[in-house]
Amino acid sequence: MAGSLNKVLLIGRLGADPDIKQMVNGKSVARLSLATSNTWKDKNSGEKKEKTEWHRVVIFNEGLVNVVQQYVKKGAQVYIEGQLTTRKWKDEKTGTDKYSTEIVLQGFNSSFKILSSKNSQVDNIQEKSSLPNDESIPSNDLDDEIPF
Repeated sequence: MAGSLNKVLLIGRLGADPDIKQMVNGKSVARLSLATSNTWKDKNSGEKKEKTEWHRVVIFNEGLVNVVQQYVKKGAQVYIEGQLTTRKWKDEKTGTDKYSTEIVLQGFNSSFKILSSKNSQVDNIQEKSSLPNDESIPSNDLDDEIPF
């Protein structure tokens, strides 16, 4: 196989309200803390065990940032598709290199769906198809490249 694939699919719950920030270029970015959990029964003790993984999710797609800002809160269950990205930066205090691995949603290779919410109003809006249900909101980043 000559190509490669970088795709992450997760279903989890938000551990906090989304963090929406304005970037230097004037566009908004959303940062989410997403928890996924595995549960199992311990073979020796019979007790139920659970392990939670935390994922950093960054959304650059303007349309998705608006949906997240308006409709997604702590505790909401969401489905995301994105790409795994590792950033590197220098810690100003210590001068050491720091790394952060994130799932990035940007452009047409990403998707975001609200599966459930503690706010029943969100579920009702989604059923009426006011929110993206089967497709992500397309990014406007590629408009300049359309030949017609």
